[in-house]
Amino acid sequence: MPPTLIDAGADVDRFLARAREATDAALESALPELLADAPAELRDAVSYAVLGSGKRFRPALVLAAYQAAGGSHPAITDVAAAVEIVHAYSLVHDDLPCMDNDDLRRGRPTLHRARSVREATVAGFAMVPVAAAALARGAERLGLTPSVARDLNGVLFRAAGGGGMIGGQVMDLLASGSDASIEYVADLERRKTGALIAASVEIGAVSAGVTPRVRAACRAYGEDVGLAFQIADDVLDLTATSTEIGKTPGKDMKLGKPTYPMLMGVEAAAREAQRLSEQAVAHLAGAGVSSPLLAALARFVAARRS
Repeated sequence: MPPTLIDAGADVDRFLARAREATDAALESALPELLADAPAELRDAVSYAVLGSGKRFRPALVLAAYQAAGGSHPAITDVAAAVEIVHAYSLVHDDLPCMDNDDLRRGRPTLHRARSVREATVAGFAMVPVAAAALARGAERLGLTPSVARDLNGVLFRAAGGGGMIGGQVMDLLASGSDASIEYVADLERRKTGALIAASVEIGAVSAGVTPRVRAACRAYGEDVGLAFQIADDVLDLTATSTEIGKTPGKDMKLGKPTYPMLMGVEAAAREAQRLSEQAVAHLAGAGVSSPLLAALARFVAARRS
């Protein structure tokens, strides 16, 4: 049973496990259809990138926001799968030698190490239209109007574009080895990581047909959760092991990247992540949205160890 149809309350671990199962099932169902005409090598590369073990946190936010807004149709998992494909594409390109040059992702070799740089680059590009097709497929299964489907498409790909993930990646490359300010780093991280997390919450809410006021509150919640998530990630990069985080620790320091913990210290950065998580919950309360699950997810982000 998809997690949108169960009462998880504030049991974050249970919800995330069910969300991961539901998202994986949706991906495994959609990818063969969406990649049916692609060469076998491309199908294999995309599948490796998308179906590897992961937290599926962004799809979980889609499901949680949809549930909080009163949605109950199981096809929301198909929409959540589209968000995960965009996220997976960003990881593939982020790990390339011309970017962060990482060897480990989600506890196994990165795609360019497992196959080749050329295959990983092409697979990353291919995953963008695959995500668009997955989103259209999910919107149709949900019975959304063409207008709402276009709205969701705009939300997702604005987050993935120059004003979001790609713009954040450019800022990240420019910041390496520089004396960037905390304001610069906040803008960078709100784009590179936070934009897709905010879009995930907004997509779930819009799919359920919320009012503009609730939509804005969900967007604000997602923006603060997104920044808190990245700050916590940066703290883990300095304090956790590769087994705990599934990727190479200490990478940002080696690359000379400015991050919250490097600029303000680990403890102060952790406190800032906690402050943002509480601020996120306050956005929902201000709009009359009561969701123990979304509140618990925001607090989980600041306290996570993986």
